[in-house]
This record gives sequence, C-alpha cells and structure tokens, in this order.
Amino acid sequence: MTLVDQVREAGVVGAGGGGFPTHVKLAAKADTVIANGAECEPLLHKDAVVMEQHAAKLVRGMELAMDAVGARTGMIAIKAKNRHALETVEAACAGSKVQVHHLGDYYPAGDEYDLVYGVTGRLIPPAGIPLQVGVVVCNVETLVNVTAAAAGQPVTHKTLTLAGAVRNPVTLTVPVGTTFREAIAAAGGLATDDPVLCIGGLMMGETTQDLDLPITKTTTGAVVLPRTHRIMQRKLTPPKSQAGIGKSACDQCRYCTEYCPRYLLGYAVEPHQVMRTLAFTATGKDVFNQWAALCCSCGLCTLYACPEELFPKEACDDAKAEMRRSGQKWSGPATVKPHPMHEGRRVPIKSLIRKLHIQAYDLPAPFEAEPLHPRRLFLPLKQGAGAPNQPIVKVGDRVAAGQALGVVPPNAMGALIHAPLSGRITGLTQTQIILEPAS
Repeated sequence: MTLVDQVREAGVVGAGGGGFPTHVKLAAKADTVIANGAECEPLLHKDAVVMEQHAAKLVRGMELAMDAVGARTGMIAIKAKNRHALETVEAACAGSKVQVHHLGDYYPAGDEYDLVYGVTGRLIPPAGIPLQVGVVVCNVETLVNVTAAAAGQPVTHKTLTLAGAVRNPVTLTVPVGTTFREAIAAAGGLATDDPVLCIGGLMMGETTQDLDLPITKTTTGAVVLPRTHRIMQRKLTPPKSQAGIGKSACDQCRYCTEYCPRYLLGYAVEPHQVMRTLAFTATGKDVFNQWAALCCSCGLCTLYACPEELFPKEACDDAKAEMRRSGQKWSGPATVKPHPMHEGRRVPIKSLIRKLHIQAYDLPAPFEAEPLHPRRLFLPLKQGAGAPNQPIVKVGDRVAAGQALGVVPPNAMGALIHAPLSGRITGLTQTQIILEPAS
C-alpha cells in the first residue's frame, strides 16, 4: 500500500482548520514541502504544543511527504518566539533533509500565499494554489498524522487550545466528537456566566453560543469571551445591520485595503472598493465584487484596520458568496508584484491583542496530558473539504477504537471517519453518528 493509500485509509485532513484531504495533496508532484507551524491566531497554542510533543513524528511526516511528492526541499515554518518548539524541532531535524524556517510574530503569517512567498520567494498565481508554484503546504499536526497513518493508525484524536474566559487555559488532546462543554470542563470550567465561543480563533473562527458542538478533525481551538466583550458584540451584530452600518458610515479611508496582507503581497484585493457596493441598488457589483475574490478572510480589515469599526471582511465574504451563486470567476490581473510597504505594514501579534482588548487573556495554555473520558461522542459525517461519509454502521452496533464508521462515495473527494474509542452506536442522523464509549 502506498503512502497516499495509507493516508486516505486513515482519514487525514488538514488539521489547521482547512480540512482538505491530505491524500490528494500527497498524490501530486512538487519540489518543496512546507510544514505550516505559524499559528498566528491570538491566544491559540495548539501547533506549538504539537511541535514540542511530537517533533520526531513531525520530521518523519515531512520526510514521508517529501518522498511521496518528489520534493527535494522540506521546510518547517515556526515563529521564532516559540523558542521551546523551535529548539525541539531543530534538534529533531538534525541529520535529516528537513530544515527550519524562522517566522516573525505577525498576523497572518500562516496564510498560504504569505507563507509560500516568505519561505520560497514564489508568488502563487491569483486564485491559485501552492501546487502551481511547486509547493505542498500542510499543517504541522497533519504531518504528525501522516506519520501515524504510515503505521496504520487513523485520525481519532485532536489537539486544541481552550483559551479566554476559562479558569485554566489549556492545550489538550481529546477524542474527535467530544463536545466543547466537556472539553471546557477539563479547563476548569467557564470564567463567565454568558459565554460565546470563537471556534478556530477570534480572527477567522466561527462564532457560536452552542457549547455542545463537537470537536472535529479541523478544530484548532476555541476562545471563550463574555457576550459583553466588545469583540463578541461586534461578531454577534446581525449581517443586515453590518451592511447597513457600512452603507451609512464608510468614508472610503482605505485603511482596510492598506493593511490587507493580500493587497500588500500585490494581489488585487481592495476591501474599501467592496464596501462601495453596499450603496449600490442595481449596477456595479459584478465589477466591484472582483476586489473581494482573492480575500483570505483574515479579518484584519474589520478587527484591526477600520477606524470606524465597520465590517469590510464581512462585505468581502458576502461578495465572494454572490460570485459563487452567480457562477462568476476571477477575471482580474494575472501579474503580482509585492507592495513597497509589504514588510513595513505587518501587524505584530501584540498590537493585534491590544486592539482586540484581550490582554487579560493573553496567557500560556500548557499541555494537559491527562486523558479526557467523554460520555458521548458526536461524529459529523463531514469533517473536511469534499463529500460527507456514508455510514457503514447502524444503531446498536458495537465498534472498536480505530474502526471505520463510513465510506466516501466512489469518485468523490473526502476523508473517512473512524471510531475514536470502543463503544456502541446510539444514534445516527443525516449529519452525524453518536457513539457511547464503553465504560
């Protein structure tokens, strides 16, 4: 069995939040593999912990990936501030073909376009992917899972950080399907009576008030804040109100554009132009939506750059959604040339933390090795890009840890799901499998 087959059978997906099936990437050809350990979301420490705990497996995963795609260069990109992770990984790289690339402490260092340019000097074509410039990018935890897959071990557990308004910020590894409620209990419980979660981080994460959502293969962490916190008030503003505020108040100052990391790399992304469409009633959107097409949704424009606290990132999200609905494709300039201020306008993480008013929550989240024993696991049939699983189990079945619970339809892209723990299937819906672990 080839590594691609092993990774497919293990259900490995991008563990940094993207969820793209890894076997598809490893079936390609490239001259460079980059391990993304940038982890630039404020308050999250998952990738640093993974590198500290599993450095040897990370380096082995890099070697396996390099062999699979035919790469001669392998780089693990780590922020220099994460000294322990950096030193641990550098020691693990000794004698291997893998090298370490030091990153600055800025946001969003983990954006693939920015990362590929910073490590290789290559600019991904507009609306393109790293493979078009000979590069495969994988999250560091993904590569640890590749090593496990080569040993026949499927993805059944997830490492994540729980931070913000929790009593003991922590990074821990839990069975996939564990609810945030049970995981937060392992962090000492909530430190607020009115919690809101940002799953995946404050900048790019999903905002929810539902603590019973399950942790999936793509979960990097969750930041809890009180509903009264200014950031949560903004995130909970209804979309119609966001657009109305922008329509009435945007004065076209361009700060959203001038701080945009994609714009500074030379791509045709201009959020201030997208904001103009809020005032249009009939014409112009086909043209102005193009200025959002290459947006990476990092959130800097909304949460850092805009002096009036408007919502340009959300306007760009709406513009991209409208383009998808209408079948409109990117038709802008094909040439890319970095802005002269590309380096000078990088946003330091410390500055971002101050802007978000979360200094009080900027605390370590040390690794907790004590295993979590959830009462039930809620396993979504779709935990990454592509098609959902088709269940191959039924209610009442007893399953063993690591057993496949579904299959991906023939000729479809997707990733298999497996039982994280031995137990009994107690529920099955169109979207998830419920597993009650054996006592």
